[in-house]
Amino acid sequence: MFAVVRTGGKQYRVAPGDKIVVEKLDGSAGDKITLGDVLLAGEGSSLKSTDGLTVAAEIVAQAKGDKVTVFKKRRRHNYRRKKGHRQQHTILKIVAIGDHKHVPAKTQGKAASKDQSKAETPKAGANKSPIARANETAETTSAQQESGAVAGTPTENPAPNNQEAAGAPKAAAKKAAPAKTKPAIGSTKNAAPAKGAAKKSPKAK
Repeated sequence: MFAVVRTGGKQYRVAPGDKIVVEKLDGSAGDKITLGDVLLAGEGSSLKSTDGLTVAAEIVAQAKGDKVTVFKKRRRHNYRRKKGHRQQHTILKIVAIGDHKHVPAKTQGKAASKDQSKAETPKAGANKSPIARANETAETTSAQQESGAVAGTPTENPAPNNQEAAGAPKAAAKKAAPAKTKPAIGSTKNAAPAKGAAKKSPKAK
């Protein structure tokens, strides 16, 4: 069930178990208060009458809002005023709307029971001795090796094992390939002329 209540000049949509922040109300943490200005109430998509309907709430804490800076200035009159403000608030927890009360979820008890059951059930192989564990691991590894030896037999190498036969084609290929000629180090065919060298005279036509 939900309701729309008005307090401090503002309206809030609340349901049992909700926490809201409203303008400051008299009281200390833990006090019970009643909000009687109910504007709307309903459950699901159906609305209900608000005649005599009240919302019960509990004060969680008295707090302050964020700081607001108020600065005033009048230019050319040497007038400046700076002031800070923190609004007083009250945190409420909605306990009930009329006869509908907040029922806390019982998930914590279920989670605790699951943790206890997990702690009580020991893991498989926890009580075995180290020697038994070692034997089991050795058996499993040997079985894996045997299965791998049967399933993963390597194929024969198509290349010949005789080094002479294997090296013969390579030698023939080396002989057939022409030798690369290195350019002469002292060649001046494409070199630029020296700075001090005399310019050639143009050919006579």
